[in-house]
Amino acid sequence: MPTTPLPTSLPPGRLLEVRGAVRVVVDESTETADSLWVRDGVVVAPPGEDALRGGHDVLDAGGCVVTPGLVNAHHHLLQSGFRTLPGTRHVPMAEWLPAMAAAYGSAVIDPSLVAATTAVGVAEGLLAGVTTVADHQLNWPAAPGLGGGAPGRAALSGATADAAVADTVAIARSIAETARGLGGRLVFVRGSARDDPQRAAASAEAIVQALLGAEGPVPRGGVSADGMLQLAVGPAGVHSDGRETFELLAEVAARHGLRRRTQANEQVDVAIALERWGRRPLDLLDEWGWLADDVTIAHLCAVDAGEVVRLAAAGVTATHAPGCDLPMGWGVAPVAALRAAGVAVGLGTSGGGSNDAGHLLADARLAMQVAPLAPRPAGAGGAAGAGGAEDGEGAGGAASSPTLTLTARDALGLATSGSAAGLGRPELGHLRPGAAADLCLWDVSGVADAGVADPVAGLLWASPGRRPRHVLVAGRPVVRDGRLLGADEHELVAALRERVGR
Repeated sequence: MPTTPLPTSLPPGRLLEVRGAVRVVVDESTETADSLWVRDGVVVAPPGEDALRGGHDVLDAGGCVVTPGLVNAHHHLLQSGFRTLPGTRHVPMAEWLPAMAAAYGSAVIDPSLVAATTAVGVAEGLLAGVTTVADHQLNWPAAPGLGGGAPGRAALSGATADAAVADTVAIARSIAETARGLGGRLVFVRGSARDDPQRAAASAEAIVQALLGAEGPVPRGGVSADGMLQLAVGPAGVHSDGRETFELLAEVAARHGLRRRTQANEQVDVAIALERWGRRPLDLLDEWGWLADDVTIAHLCAVDAGEVVRLAAAGVTATHAPGCDLPMGWGVAPVAALRAAGVAVGLGTSGGGSNDAGHLLADARLAMQVAPLAPRPAGAGGAAGAGGAEDGEGAGGAASSPTLTLTARDALGLATSGSAAGLGRPELGHLRPGAAADLCLWDVSGVADAGVADPVAGLLWASPGRRPRHVLVAGRPVVRDGRLLGADEHELVAALRERVGR
């Protein structure tokens, strides 16, 4: 049977055996050294002898740990073109927002800009093992009543309103086509940040129809037939959007079965909600119908014990974003307490304006390292989830209590199955038979992993910033030997530099 470093493609029905891995991480609690089998973009059970008589291809995974493709559950891809800007580091949110808005205004948000920023953001993710990214797009061309700055309530004529909505469709299409061209899965979230509620809802509906309904009925759940594109909706949060926006976007979601996503308890929105409404953000989200099992909330740094219980009871899922939350000074979300209460928690990098990097495995390492520093919500209690101690994890004093600790396997679970749960995508984030064949081969044979007793724990504890050797999405290679296959990296950089001047 032919053995190749990485088959370029496989004909329909052809089997691929991923053989010889140091370890295959099937899911958060299952690992094996056996071969992994793929056919037609899906993980399959080991075939019988009859199925192998026609031959099959073999991918040599020697020296590698194989994991599911990482799922970045919270990103703002536009920000990939606006990293380390003056006035955006070590400043409060009230200063950060206008600094970013000014940069967007200078660049002018249009399809060419988002194509360049999306290409860089998706490519960066693929090269770091991220096979699915959720892009919460909050910024739109400045148009009266549509967004792009201060709240716009001015009435638009029919033609102007139609053109403004068409602009947002063009931006969404540019983002989706760019991600698809690179081979990555995209969850596009039609976001709102002080948009006119009616215009935001009209835009969301138009995007759904244009991207998923052009050739027939919109698929229930908002996922394309090939699974490469998913649509969702989500206001930025109660600090920027009011009840009408939440309710109208929820109507679009209910019409098509879309997931809903928002941000809450980042510290700043707690203060604004208390000042504006005399309520905490989760009180408002509950009242506005946004504490439900189709909702994922990012950040959740400032939650108390009662709110942890409340989130779990509602079936809400969460996204941890320590690479954003820490630089912004928002603190550390009580991830272990949320998991112990039964909340599925995923992981996201957030955008380049706060994190400056889209390396999800590095953020999984960060999540693991800072977990013991998270405040323990009084009365939340409980264990931090499955996985057990590894390499001494959990040892030490009260600050390393098992109620707060995340093991490396826990953290890897956040970046895979936890994120997939929040997207409502049971085929992602694991490598059990029936899963999408999204997988990463991480080389652990080099000096950076020398002396590592546990190669899975070593993925996170050792070699920060590591890149995978190979990455497959739906069984198709998108990264080979550490190089992007869908585009030339230098050309992507040049295109962004031409567009934003850096």
